[in-house]
Amino acid sequence: MPDRYPGYDVLSKRQTPSWNEQTRRVIDQRLAVPREPRFFTEHEFATVGVLANHIVPQPKHRPPIPVAPLVDTKLLEDKQDGYRQEGMPREREAWQRGIRALDAEAESAHGGPFRALHAEQQLELMKRMEKGDLHNPAWDGMPPKTFWEARVLRDIIFAYWSHPIAWNEIGWGGPASPRGYVRLGFDQRDPWEAVEVKNGDVEAAERKNHRVG
Repeated sequence: MPDRYPGYDVLSKRQTPSWNEQTRRVIDQRLAVPREPRFFTEHEFATVGVLANHIVPQPKHRPPIPVAPLVDTKLLEDKQDGYRQEGMPREREAWQRGIRALDAEAESAHGGPFRALHAEQQLELMKRMEKGDLHNPAWDGMPPKTFWEARVLRDIIFAYWSHPIAWNEIGWGGPASPRGYVRLGFDQRDPWEAVEVKNGDVEAAERKNHRVG
């Protein structure tokens, strides 16, 4: 996929009016998240990584966003959504039970844990989970479809888009506090926002993005 915002680095806004101290502190924590599991077991952590690779595959031209470590940190800190769907346990238990059940389904269907299956077999089980078409007793009453929607998709996608590397991909400047966004209309941008490639002119966008602050 071509870079839509060449030369743009949201971290260049660190000492500008775009970010206050609280923003800097939160982003520093995300950048420094440990790459090894602290809540999950190694087995669970690897499974989350496999799920993330299918849901948010990452390009080779830049460092990967640490999706599994970000999900692991969320659970370690026991940060809740503030609500639960019917039939769902709390988030920590939901993830642990869901991974156990997914492994049980994988063992039954293909003779191995989910993380060790071929990609096609993993995708087949993920599609069945999305439809709610998994029935192993290891689910213990937790609806597979709800686990897929409320935990797997939500936590993995939120983790991905919470990271500054992902912000660079869409030209987002972050919370912009105290500066704030002013030009909110369609196809409008504040002068300190990233410039998207127009008419294939990558060099022009890159020059402008090196000056964005």
